[in-house]
Amino acid sequence: MTTTKMSKRDLRDSSIPYTPLSPNPNQQNIIVLPVYDHRPNQINRCLTFTGIVLILSAAVFFLYPSDPTLQLARLQLNHVGVKSSPKLTIDLSFSLTIRVRNRDFFSLDYEKLVVSIGYRGREFGVVSSEGGHVRARGSSYVNATLDLNGFEVVHDVIYLIADLAEGVIPFDTNTKVDGVLGLFLFKIPLKAKISCEVYVNTNNQTIVHQDCYAV
Repeated sequence: MTTTKMSKRDLRDSSIPYTPLSPNPNQQNIIVLPVYDHRPNQINRCLTFTGIVLILSAAVFFLYPSDPTLQLARLQLNHVGVKSSPKLTIDLSFSLTIRVRNRDFFSLDYEKLVVSIGYRGREFGVVSSEGGHVRARGSSYVNATLDLNGFEVVHDVIYLIADLAEGVIPFDTNTKVDGVLGLFLFKIPLKAKISCEVYVNTNNQTIVHQDCYAV
């Protein structure tokens, strides 16, 4: 069996002839471009915007000034007495401690703390303490003593006599403070008030019940 070897020229000559296509003037060339997904960029922009909003919201929440809070930390009855002759008068003495709490991230200065006491919505007397300074996110305790000697009761005499007969007299105490918050170069006025209902036993000279709430 004889094997015939063909040269490269013979292979080239023996290949299938190629006939070029005739040019078509109406033929259009179409360019196909790859499709890019722009959604990751949109997601990044949304995440960035959301992060900025959260940061600003947190800054406003922490830096926005809020009023201080007051709490009656201690209330002690020193003396209570009622005299019916020649006029209906009352002697009363309270010692109390007020806690002033600053919830802000800036210091608080207050000029004075005012405590008043009354009976059935009518004020008997007022005592005020000196001003003070409360550090940021801190508390300050203020002591005050309220004394009433020979205060003549003109209104609600019948109610006072009835409460005295039962041995328990309800008193109203109101405590308020006006302060200034130092926010950078600004001075922002703040205030707080707390009211308490104090029930005093005139027989054993003790406080039997007290209920306080912010106003």
